[in-house]
Amino acid sequence: MRTLLAAVAMLSVLPLGRFCPTEAELRRSQNLFPVVGALFGALFYGIAWLLAAYVPPLPAAMLLALLPEALTKGLHLDGLADTADGFLSGRPRERKLEIMRDSRIGTMGVAAIFAQLGMKFALFASLPPGLLPAAAGVMMLGGRSGVVLYIAMSRYARPDGMGAIWFRSKPVAGILLALLLPAAAGWWFFGIPGAALGLLLPAFAFLWSRISAKVIGGATGDTIGCCEELCELLVLFLAVMI
Repeated sequence: MRTLLAAVAMLSVLPLGRFCPTEAELRRSQNLFPVVGALFGALFYGIAWLLAAYVPPLPAAMLLALLPEALTKGLHLDGLADTADGFLSGRPRERKLEIMRDSRIGTMGVAAIFAQLGMKFALFASLPPGLLPAAAGVMMLGGRSGVVLYIAMSRYARPDGMGAIWFRSKPVAGILLALLLPAAAGWWFFGIPGAALGLLLPAFAFLWSRISAKVIGGATGDTIGCCEELCELLVLFLAVMI
């Protein structure tokens, strides 16, 4: 239970009272990221069901694009912005890492946030109201599962930092859950084509790990957050295609 709470603490800003996880619990928490993703998915399935039933399509799509960021206070979106600023800066590797650590957001970061939220809105708006709950729920699960796969396929790019604890061992249980849960949820809600998430998420995680290694030498907390956001888009693209 403490490991599960540690996973919730790492993936959200939900109040957990005086709970303070140990380093070992934080390291193990990635094994339960897909489980937390499933819990968040159930939450947003309910939210999307209410929005689809009582809110016009376009405002519902906008709310579904924005509300997940309230769960993390934009933590993953900040990782997306910092990654865009660093990767697209055209600077040497060490300078890119410095730019990504800077708390200020540059032009590329703003453009990345705009593109991410705009694409989420467009994809939700392209779905029939009856599929919004399923898409929102599987999106939350897919994003958190993709993070586990990305961490498992990457090495840490910095010599130090809090994120380094997740790269000291492979999350075997988390990898299995990250492969099975999205595939099962995709099949349940979207039929056999939806089960393709079991292949698409690891394929994207591998691609993103290779890109990160080439550009900055590995993964950072920012590229992990960026991976989560991009995996959510991947799920929504698949839902629209289906």
